[in-house]
Amino acid sequence: MSSTALLLPLLLSQAPARSDQEQAKAPARKTGAENPAAPTSEQDLPPVMFPPGQTTAPEDVDPGVIEGRRRPGYREPLPEPVTQDNPGAVRAPPPQAFPTDEYPIPDRWRLIETLGVVKERWWDPYHQNTYKGDRPINPDKVPWLPITGDDWFFTAGLTSDTVIEPRTFPIPVGVQTTERLDSIDVFGKDASFVFSQTFIASASLVKGQTAFKPPEVEYKIALAFNYNYVNVPEKRVLFVEPSKPSHRSDHFLGVQEAFIDYHLRNVSDRYDFDSIRVGIQPFQADFRGFLFNDQQLGIRLFGNRDNNRFQYNIAAFWRLEKDTNSGLNSVVQRPRDDFLFIANLYRQDFLIPALTSQITLAYNRNREGDEIEIDDNGFPVRPALLGTLRGRDYDVFYLGYNADGHVGRVNVTASAYAALGQDRNSFFTDEKADIRAFFGAAELSYDHDWMRFRLSGLFASGDHDPYDGKETGFDAVFENPIFAGADTSYWIRQTIPFAGGGRVIGVNGRNGILNSLRSSKEQGQSNFNNPGTMLLGAGADFDLTPELRVSSNANHLWFENTATLQTLRNEGSIPNDIGWDLSMAAIWRPKATQNIVMRLSAAALLPGRGFRDLFDNYEDHRNYYSVLANVIVTY
Repeated sequence: MSSTALLLPLLLSQAPARSDQEQAKAPARKTGAENPAAPTSEQDLPPVMFPPGQTTAPEDVDPGVIEGRRRPGYREPLPEPVTQDNPGAVRAPPPQAFPTDEYPIPDRWRLIETLGVVKERWWDPYHQNTYKGDRPINPDKVPWLPITGDDWFFTAGLTSDTVIEPRTFPIPVGVQTTERLDSIDVFGKDASFVFSQTFIASASLVKGQTAFKPPEVEYKIALAFNYNYVNVPEKRVLFVEPSKPSHRSDHFLGVQEAFIDYHLRNVSDRYDFDSIRVGIQPFQADFRGFLFNDQQLGIRLFGNRDNNRFQYNIAAFWRLEKDTNSGLNSVVQRPRDDFLFIANLYRQDFLIPALTSQITLAYNRNREGDEIEIDDNGFPVRPALLGTLRGRDYDVFYLGYNADGHVGRVNVTASAYAALGQDRNSFFTDEKADIRAFFGAAELSYDHDWMRFRLSGLFASGDHDPYDGKETGFDAVFENPIFAGADTSYWIRQTIPFAGGGRVIGVNGRNGILNSLRSSKEQGQSNFNNPGTMLLGAGADFDLTPELRVSSNANHLWFENTATLQTLRNEGSIPNDIGWDLSMAAIWRPKATQNIVMRLSAAALLPGRGFRDLFDNYEDHRNYYSVLANVIVTY
């Protein structure tokens, strides 16, 4: 027999017996009618378990003999039912009792100020402010504006961009005269200094509830004023006249934006739309600005479909002349005979989820072969002083695929272009030449907590034979890449003069990565007779605090093919190795916003065999440096 069977009779024998009075006071079990939670019949009761040898329950059972346990066959009485008496209660109204019309609050943007929660100050950009589009314009206060209705918004902006940049790069010595009597080499001293101050003032007038749907109409204008000062150690670098000094100060006022944006229609209840924009407007052809990233005069039809999963652009741009020293748009000169027609289509989650794919088709039509353009410093920029020095017309079609997104935890950006067309007058042969050039770039990055690690790669084909009737060096329309360190990089930031093979020609362009041998990307023509570019790089971003980011980059650069350089320099061989581009930057946002951004960066170029073969300097410096201090304040 088990220990439980032996112990149970002993415990039962020790339990005190109830008196008749106590049994009378015990509450009776309620029936199902009196207590809905109680079983309604004997069939509903669970089976009763008895100790071995016992077939009926004892008359008196004390459930408290062993705490936390219950005797078999014992059921504790249920509590009394709870009832609620709520005199005067009102039943909720039926749905049909509510109004079907909306009752908006008039001028609800001013409600928060009326309550005293926010007090507007016109100079405060961090809180509610009519001048940054937080609240609509009161038409009664501006009767001179041709607007009607209470859904017009005004946005004003003011930006100060200050750049201080000491740097070194190969500087050619003037042929007629120099700063020093003993400067008879091709390249002289290499140190120079740049100061640039730009103020940008913008204003826009917008109609529509822009928080949740596209604006109905937008008028915008942005003016930029630039003052710049440059000091170099050699004459005929800043001015064509050898009698002028080797330093220069200049200023210019440019129109960077002036457009009308009109909302044509909505095509779904989720506000998929079609709009048209006419005027000087910003446009970036791809995710990283490899092909075209500029503010030009044009007309653009754009919109989206399928809850914004499809986006499209169809645009035509008539390129404006640029001021030579500031790079701003000059509207007082006739636009160039250079047109860009472009169409692209974006599709989210295409190829794989979380990846946005873009297909681009662009056509660049240039008819400046009969023109001679002299820049503001007296140097010829069209045609470029290369080869036979004759003007060129060309037609180029760009076919491109671009991707941006992530694959798992790896962030991905990629671009690929084919440039196909015809140069009407190659400056090597004075004959027609077919354009067949290719470009590819990719950047992979991985985020770990407050760190991001990046790998970059780029290939732009170079011309293998200048005289074969084909131009295979890739060039863009107007590049401004955000890639491999962007303008923190020495090679992207600085222009390297190609002296000894073409006057006023740069191997690369300022704020550009391609070795295109152009007079300038602002005023020159695209050139597909170039040595091409290859790059492999690694970098990392460290967000040390919400306000402070430190970035570092190491890029190795090569010419893809040096046949063009050998021909222009009359050299038998030139190595491909350009060298190492090392840079580091610190970005500080003291308010953790974009209103105040301070950047200090330093970069160095450690020349490879190809660069040292092409360039030298007066003091035989092996390496070249660049320091950039930049402060941007925005209202």
